[in-house]
Amino acid sequence: MTRNTAREIATHLAYELSFTDLPIQEFLDQQLSRENFAARAEECGLYADTPNDKQEKYIRRLVSGVAEHAAELDAYIEQYAKGWRFERISLVASAIMRVAMFEILYMPDIPHGVAISEAVNIAKGYESPEVVKFINGILGSFLRAEVKE
Repeated sequence: MTRNTAREIATHLAYELSFTDLPIQEFLDQQLSRENFAARAEECGLYADTPNDKQEKYIRRLVSGVAEHAAELDAYIEQYAKGWRFERISLVASAIMRVAMFEILYMPDIPHGVAISEAVNIAKGYESPEVVKFINGILGSFLRAEVKE
């Protein structure tokens, strides 16, 4: 499994956070189990390989961070989504942006350009070209305004 695949799986799980009341560690234990990966592999090739320890740690860090900082990340999305109410943004698009913003803000080992590029690439698999541009625009505006390098 590549880091790109691990990031996309983390994005799936960040999306699924919207539909669970489980504590984050219990949710992640359930979702990252071999049994769950085996069941999902039949429908989605991303789950063909179970993550190794390093990949699982990365996925857990991302998804836990998105859960912990959801209000902050959503406020940034709303702030930079000019002319859009947060409720109008699809759950998939918001999950993609939350993951990228968390990486930019809290994972200094991830280059900012990589976080945005990967978010855009993931979005291309799930959203229309217009939404992909929207995501790219929000992330670019967020990076320029909020991150001082």
